[in-house]
Amino acid sequence: MDVERITSDTKSDTKVAHVEDEAWVDPQAERRLLWKMDMHLVPILWVMWTFSNLDRSNIGNAYAGGMKESLNMSSTDYSVALLVFFIGYVVFEIPSNMILVHLRPSIYLPAIMFWWGGVAIALAACKNTPALAGVRVILGLAESGFAPGVLYLLSTWYKKKELARRYTLFWLGTPVSGMVGGILAGAIIERMDGISGLHGWQWLFVIEGIATCVIAVAAVFILPDYPTTTRWLSEEEKELIVRRLSTENLNTTGEHLGHMESLRLAFQDWRTYLFLFLYAMATGAMTITYFIPTLVKGLGYSGSQTQYMTAPIYAVGIVIVLIVCFTSDWLGERGFYVVAAGLIGATCFAVIMGVTNKVVQYVFLCFGLASIFSSVPTLLVWASNEVSHPREKRAIVQAAMNVAGNLASIYGAFLWPAADAPRYFTGWGCTLAFVFTMSVVAFTSRMLFKKHPYPTA
Repeated sequence: MDVERITSDTKSDTKVAHVEDEAWVDPQAERRLLWKMDMHLVPILWVMWTFSNLDRSNIGNAYAGGMKESLNMSSTDYSVALLVFFIGYVVFEIPSNMILVHLRPSIYLPAIMFWWGGVAIALAACKNTPALAGVRVILGLAESGFAPGVLYLLSTWYKKKELARRYTLFWLGTPVSGMVGGILAGAIIERMDGISGLHGWQWLFVIEGIATCVIAVAAVFILPDYPTTTRWLSEEEKELIVRRLSTENLNTTGEHLGHMESLRLAFQDWRTYLFLFLYAMATGAMTITYFIPTLVKGLGYSGSQTQYMTAPIYAVGIVIVLIVCFTSDWLGERGFYVVAAGLIGATCFAVIMGVTNKVVQYVFLCFGLASIFSSVPTLLVWASNEVSHPREKRAIVQAAMNVAGNLASIYGAFLWPAADAPRYFTGWGCTLAFVFTMSVVAFTSRMLFKKHPYPTA
C-alpha cells in the first residue's frame, strides 16, 4: 500500500511523493515534535522518579543518622524494614499496570505519588521497629505502580531507538536521588535535630514526604496522557506520532486485549522469562544502594561526613549512565551494554574483596555501583524493544520484570549483616555473582534474540 511521502527543502517548499510500504516523515517536523514531546514528558517524570527514590531509600540515611539508636534497631531489624517494602511493592506492580492501561496516566501516576508522599511522612511517627515495618509495607504498595507505569507510558510515545535515551534520562533520578539525598540528609539531620522535639532523621522523612506531595499535585497539570488524547498536540502532530510508531508495531491507543489474554501472551513467551531472570540479577545487585551509608561509614567516615561522602559515588553513576544512554541509542544496541556492565561490575567487586586499602575500595565502589546503575534501565528498554506489541502484553512484561527484580531485593536485603563488618565478604561475593551471571545470560539472550526475532504481527 502506498503512503504519502513528505519532504521539505530549506525554502520550506513541500513536495509530495508516494512511496510503497514506507511511512516517511519530514525530518525537521519530526525533530520539532520530539523536542516538544521531551519537554512535556521527561522533566516531570524525572522529578517524580527522583522523589520516589528519595522516599524509599532515605531509610538508609536515617538509619546511619540516628534512627538506629532511637528505635533500638539491630541490623536484622533494618534488613526486615527493607524487605517488607519489596513485599508490598511486588503485590501491586502487575495489577497496577493492568489498571493503568485503561486509565489516564496524568491522573493515575500523580495520585499514587501523593499516596506514597503521605506514607513517607508517616515514617517519622514510627516509635518502634514493628511500626516502621508496617508503614514500609504500605509505602511499597503505593510506589509499586510508578516505575513500570512510566516505562509503559513512554513506550506509547517513542520509537524503539528513541526510548533508551528518554527512559535512561528518567531513570537518572535513581543516582541523582542518592547523591542529593546524601547531601540533604547530612544537612537536615545535623541542623534540624531537636527542632519541635523531633530527631533529625524524623525531619528527613517529613521534609522529603511533603515535597513529594507538592510535586504530585503539580504533576496533575503537567503530565500528558497518550498521544491521541493529548490537548497540546495538533491533529497533524498526533497523526505524525501514530505514523512513526505504526512502523514498529507500537500502538498509541491500545489493542483492547482482556486481562487474562494479556497475561497468557506475556507468560507463554520465552523471552519474558529471560528478561525476568536478567532483571532479578541486576536489582539483586542493586540492593547495595540501601547500605551505601553503612559501607561508607565502614571506610572510616563518621557523622554527617558519612552522608556527604555518599554523593561522589552516585555522581560517578550519573556520568556512566549518561554515556550508556546516548551511545546505546546511537548504536541501537542494548544487550552488549548489559554484558559489558556485568563484566565491569564483577571486576570492581572482586577488587574490593581482594584489597584492604580504603581509598582503592572507595574508587572501585564508585565504578561497581555505576555498572549496576547502567544495566537496570538498559534491561528495561531492551525488553520493551524486544517485546514491542501488543500494548497490554508489553505492559505486563515490564511490570513482571519489576516484580522479579523486587523479589530479588527481598533476599538482597539480608546480604550485608553487621556481623560481616568491616569486609562484608558475603555481600560483595553475592553482588559479584549477580552481575557476572547477568552478563553471561545477557550474552546468551542476545544471541537467541538474533536467531529468533520477535514476530512483526
